Amino acid sequence: MRIITHACPDCGTVVSANELESNRVMKCPGLDCEAVLRFEDLSEEEREHFLDNRERYRL
Repeated sequence: MRIITHACPDCGTVVSANELESNRVMKCPGLDCEAVLRFEDLSEEEREHFLDNRERYRL
């Protein structure tokens, strides 16, 4: 299993791929950050890996 994360480009807050996938579009959870994060922000390879192995990634 790989750990797939995405760092907010504005504040650096790290969000997991499973959070991005479940919400698809979400406001960054960082304090006072208004950035919008999307599942598509992950690389194509990371998205494919996550979707192909979804059952291995649980919250």
